[in-house]
Amino acid sequence: MLHNRLLHYLDEVARTGSMRKASARLNVASSAINRQILALEAELGTPLFLRLPRKLMPTTAGEIVIRHVRQVLKDMERVQSRIEELKGLRRGEITLAIMSGLAANMVPRIAVDFRRNSPRVKLTMRLLPSGQDIMAAVSAGEADLGLGFDFPRDPSLRVLASGVGRLGAVMAPDHPLASHNQLRLSDCADYPLIIAEEGMAIRPYLNEAFAATQLQVEPALETNSIEVMRHAAMLDQAITFLTPFDMEWEKRAGRLAYVPVHELRGRVQTLMLIGRDRGVDALTSLMAEQIKAAITTTAGG
Repeated sequence: MLHNRLLHYLDEVARTGSMRKASARLNVASSAINRQILALEAELGTPLFLRLPRKLMPTTAGEIVIRHVRQVLKDMERVQSRIEELKGLRRGEITLAIMSGLAANMVPRIAVDFRRNSPRVKLTMRLLPSGQDIMAAVSAGEADLGLGFDFPRDPSLRVLASGVGRLGAVMAPDHPLASHNQLRLSDCADYPLIIAEEGMAIRPYLNEAFAATQLQVEPALETNSIEVMRHAAMLDQAITFLTPFDMEWEKRAGRLAYVPVHELRGRVQTLMLIGRDRGVDALTSLMAEQIKAAITTTAGG
């Protein structure tokens, strides 16, 4: 791998056509430049410069190396610029639009971790009722990022991160079924069921699964609130059906257990982080990277 110093030597010699001129511009002894270039030529087994009486001219191999060198230098400049930009990212504002089920779960932990590293950055969390509302807010620039489930494709938006969450049975850790590795819907039907209302993204998956098993289910409670579903599942030996994304904090705190359900194995929701297609700034990228890590960890756990 070419060292940074040698990159500049090669670039200057190619630009000036002279070891002496490159030496003057770089404030380095010409003998040092020549020694390093000779060592590289020996390593590559071919000369990189034609040493003419008044000028050094790149050989064909030299031109290939110089093109590579200049591309690497440009990339290094971009990296350095990005790093300098990141050093200043201790002030600013980020607006994140989210679905309700995430408001009391993954997002607060992400926000706390981010604020710990960037205490002067103002975070605004906007709770919006639907995926379409989130997409519209990001597209219009009212939010920098959007986090929700199963966003449809939109040419004005880009998916920055995603993770698949499988619907499963969620219950208190001391529930009689909590220790099982897998359940069937018929196992769950003997207990009070807390079901997502019609119109919620989860409900069609449940309807399909119950219909396929021909189970007649009388829910103990129907609600359009993920938070109510989580809290109800902690009481009265009740069971609800959520993805790991919906109960990440409670699972981490030991307040809820998640058990896969055989009939729901193909019923998944994709948690998606979206931004504008024209790109996001460096500050927003930092937040996006942190959310991506949280999505990956939760989807895998």
